[in-house]
Amino acid sequence: MLAHPLLQRLGITPREMVLHAILLTGVFVTLFPFYWMILTSVRPAQEVFSAGFTWLPQAFVGLDNFAAALAQAPLLRFMLNGVIICSGILVVQLLTAIPCAYALAKFEFRGRELLFAMTLFALCVPIQVPALPLYVTLAYTGTLDSYFALMVPFFLSVFAIFLFRQVFKSFPDEIIQAARLDGLSEMAILWQIVVPSAGPAIAAFAVFSVTAHWNDLYWPLIVVTSKELAPPPLGMMYFADNETGANFGALMAAATLLTAPLMIAFLFAQRHFIRGVTMTGVK
Repeated sequence: MLAHPLLQRLGITPREMVLHAILLTGVFVTLFPFYWMILTSVRPAQEVFSAGFTWLPQAFVGLDNFAAALAQAPLLRFMLNGVIICSGILVVQLLTAIPCAYALAKFEFRGRELLFAMTLFALCVPIQVPALPLYVTLAYTGTLDSYFALMVPFFLSVFAIFLFRQVFKSFPDEIIQAARLDGLSEMAILWQIVVPSAGPAIAAFAVFSVTAHWNDLYWPLIVVTSKELAPPPLGMMYFADNETGANFGALMAAATLLTAPLMIAFLFAQRHFIRGVTMTGVK
């Protein structure tokens, strides 16, 4: 029932109006920090620390701030490190998690339910728990301060196993059985028939994985001491140590540059990401 003539003309109910207001509030709270970051990167320091707030810069110094950021810190190197680390982790995660998930979803063997229960239990274990034994192992093998040290704790993703297991479980057994009768091996069935149907779920997991490891500061702070190997968050910390307070606009310009690749990648993958999350959620 429509209560107000304006709502009647708009064709929405009071309940829908409240829901839209809540959603718009959430969008504003989510996007305002990004807006403030970009706004600060294009205005002078005296405007940043002024008492009043303006939605647009009174003086545009964006080119100076971005030029100072690129000159004072190896931002392109930090971004390259982030691409290498995130790509390496994602490739190994897919190569290990997909066969594991397929076995849990489609093979009958003793202990399958126990293995799946252990997978669910492992989802509750944070990286801080195995951090010390991992660090000791890397130190003993002499692999600290390397790309391998940055990537190895994340090569096996139990979240990916759980996610892909839910997707593969709904794949028709009749198609798999027909492929077996045609003489295809299990690996051929998996990579040529089953995996292509799980594209949206893989895209959704890729967004989760890349976002988590691009923004990770905890593990790089432990295992990396060389500035040349620093991923974006650690690189920002080096940059902030040198410049905080002296050139706040350049600091926000550096943050904008380091955040931009992730935002652009998400915009390109958002359709597959939403489809993947919806599909796995329904199943």
